Amino acid sequence: MQRYIDAIRKNVCAICVDSDDDGDCTLTTKELCAVEYYLPKILEVVHSIDSDDLAEYHAKLKDTICAECAASDDKDHCYLRDDANCSLDRYFSLIVETIKKVDQGVI
Repeated sequence: MQRYIDAIRKNVCAICVDSDDDGDCTLTTKELCAVEYYLPKILEVVHSIDSDDLAEYHAKLKDTICAECAASDDKDHCYLRDDANCSLDRYFSLIVETIKKVDQGVI
């Protein structure tokens, strides 16, 4: 798990809008990073699909994670995603790419 966390922090957190110039997270202790919180389930989603079609991963993400997220009424209506404020949705393609690279031993 640690190698995924390290890779996510290096490749995703470093460019996240919630990071400072050094790539460190600026979220307060009262805020929650969806990527870090849901990482075990994100890994399950990515590892359950073998496809080059990101839409398949995104559909599975909505079915498994978005459906239970407190920010969404259901898997299709989320006020964070609607405002482009969900880090998981915003960086999902990069997250999938990073996880695949860790699995391939590239990262």
